[in-house]
Amino acid sequence: MIAKTGTSTAAPHTRWVQLGLAIACMVAIANLQYAWTLFVPEIQTATGWNRAAIQTTFTIFVVLQTWLTPIEGIFLDKFGPRVLVLAGGVLTGACWLIYSQATTLTHFSIGAAVGGIGVGAVYVTAANVAVRWFADRRGLAAGLVGAGFGAGSALTLIPINNMIKAEGYHATFLLFGLIIGGVILLAGCIIRQPREGEAPKAVRPMQSKRDYSLGEALRMPLFYVMFAIVTLVITGGLMAVAQLGVIAKDLGVKDAPIDVGFFAMAALPFALMIDRIVNGFSRPFFGWVSDHIGRENTMFIAFGLEGIGIVSLGLFGANPWAFLLMTGVVFFAWGEIYSLFSAVTADTFGTKNYGKIYGVLYCSKGVGALLVPFANIIMEATGSWSGVLHATAAMNFLAAILAMFVLKPMLARHHALDRAQAPQATLATAGS
Repeated sequence: MIAKTGTSTAAPHTRWVQLGLAIACMVAIANLQYAWTLFVPEIQTATGWNRAAIQTTFTIFVVLQTWLTPIEGIFLDKFGPRVLVLAGGVLTGACWLIYSQATTLTHFSIGAAVGGIGVGAVYVTAANVAVRWFADRRGLAAGLVGAGFGAGSALTLIPINNMIKAEGYHATFLLFGLIIGGVILLAGCIIRQPREGEAPKAVRPMQSKRDYSLGEALRMPLFYVMFAIVTLVITGGLMAVAQLGVIAKDLGVKDAPIDVGFFAMAALPFALMIDRIVNGFSRPFFGWVSDHIGRENTMFIAFGLEGIGIVSLGLFGANPWAFLLMTGVVFFAWGEIYSLFSAVTADTFGTKNYGKIYGVLYCSKGVGALLVPFANIIMEATGSWSGVLHATAAMNFLAAILAMFVLKPMLARHHALDRAQAPQATLATAGS
C-alpha cells in the first residue's frame, strides 16, 4: 500500500512549511467547536436559558460550517487558499467577539453563523493544502492537519476554563477571539497551493488516474455511501463534543477530583484535555495506518472501537476514572473520520475539484449537528443518557459494517474501472 513518489521541483522543506501553516490554521479554529462545552453551563447559569435552546447555537454554527463548504470549495478552486484563509480569519475572530457582547440567544445565533462560515472556509482550505502537497503520504498529511483541529484546543482548554471562572465568559470570548483571528490572518498571508511540478506525485492502486468533476461524483452511488457513513459516525462524536460538560454534570462527575499522584484535576477539564490530545493523535495515527492497510480496513477498526467506547461510557461513566478512560476511547476513535475521508475523497475523485467535492461530503457534519439538540430533549424525556448513547453506538457499528462490506468493494470496482479507462483517455488526448 506504500505509494511510489515522483519528482518535485520545490525545495524539500516547502511542503512541510505549507503543511505547518495548514495545521496552525486548524489549531486556531479548534476552540470554536471544542471549547464550546465549557461555556454552556456558565451561559445557562447566567441567563437561565434551557440547554436545548443554548445548544441550538452550536447547531447553527456546525450547520453553516459544513453546509456552506461546497460554495467555499468553489471559491477555493477558483481563487486559491490565501483568499479563503484571510476571509476565514476575519470571520472566526468576529464570532467570539460577537459572543463576548451577546446578551440574547439571537446575538449568539448571529455569532454562530459568522463563525460557522469562517471555520468552514479555513477547514476546507487547510485540508485541500494537505492532500495537494502530499499525494505520496495523503493519509498522514490529512491526519496531521486534522490533528490540528482535533487537538488544537488542548493547550488552551485549561486557560479558557480558568478565565471563565475568574473573569466570566464574556471576557474569555473577547481575548481568545482576538488570538484566534490573529493567528489565522498571519498564516493566511503565506499559505498557498503547489504549482505545477512542485509536489510529488503518487502511483498506487487505490488512487484515481484522473480528476472527476463534482457532477460526476454526485452521479455515483459510491459518493452517497461515503456520505452516509460519515453522517453516522459524526453524529455520535458531535453529541459527545457538545454535550460532554452536561453529561459529566448529570453523571455526577463534573467536579469529581482525579488524583494521578503529582497533580489532581476535576474530571471534566481533565477529560477534555486528554480527549483533545488523543483526538489529535488519532488523526495522523489512523491516517498513517490507512496508508499501509487501506482506508476501509482502518475505518472498520476505528468505528467499531468508538461504538464500544460509547456503550461503555453509558455503563460506567458515573465513575470518574471510567469517565476519563471512556471519553478518551470515544475521541481517539472518532478523530480519524476527518483524516480518512479527506484522504479517500482525493484518492477517489482526484484533487483538481477536491474543494467542491469534499465540501459537499463535509455537509454530512451539518446533518449530524441537527441531531445534537434532540439528544437533550430525549435525555430530559427519559431521565437518562443511556438511550442516546446506545443509539449513537449502534450508528458506529453500522458504519463499520458499511465501510468493510459495502464501501470497500465499491471502491475496488471504481478504481478498476478508472484504470481501465485511463489508457483510452490518454490516447484520446494524444490524438486531439
